[in-house]
Amino acid sequence: MVNEPFLTSRREDGCDIPMLVWRAEAPLLAIGSAPLGGGIGVRRWVVNATVPMSYHRDDPADHLAELADGLGLAGPGVGLLTGVDVAEVVAGADGGVRVWATVGLGTPVWAAAPAPAAPAQRVGTVNIVVHVPVRLSDAALVNAVATATEAKAQAIWELGLPATGTPTDAVTVLCPADGDPAPYGGPRSTWGAPLARAVNAAVLSGGAGTVVPWSDRLTA
Repeated sequence: MVNEPFLTSRREDGCDIPMLVWRAEAPLLAIGSAPLGGGIGVRRWVVNATVPMSYHRDDPADHLAELADGLGLAGPGVGLLTGVDVAEVVAGADGGVRVWATVGLGTPVWAAAPAPAAPAQRVGTVNIVVHVPVRLSDAALVNAVATATEAKAQAIWELGLPATGTPTDAVTVLCPADGDPAPYGGPRSTWGAPLARAVNAAVLSGGAGTVVPWSDRLTA
């Protein structure tokens, strides 16, 4: 089981910058595309950290490890970055699956673009954290990431944006490390179906209004 996230902050460049932190009651099996702790493995915590839109570090994994150390988080974990205020997180649940999404759609793009786009002025990020209450097989974990991504893309389409996501989106799916593994994670499977509905609802809610990048709020 993963606890509800708590909101905290760190002091950087003279500003208090927000972070969301999840702690697991017991080590969880995770899969994801996060800069820190991506891939498949056992994880103990998740951090979703706001960064200014001017963020220029080229070592995000090291940066996130530093933040985790400052929070006293021990063992392996997952670290995510976003340009939006993580205090705007949207939480949802469906059929035992829980989802948290921070939704920044400042740079919506099609996944299959005909040619490389010009460098974006702003980077928007959709970070999705999912907890499934039963053990998933490795194949089902991979499928669950695909299902979450499909549900996110559906929500963006339903919001009226000509896009499937942003260039820097990330997904993390967590489940118990023990137990008889469920074999499927697709959108019509026992656990993939509620996962898809919960992700879709969270991204729809988070993207319904214009999300002001965190750094822009400092000058508003």
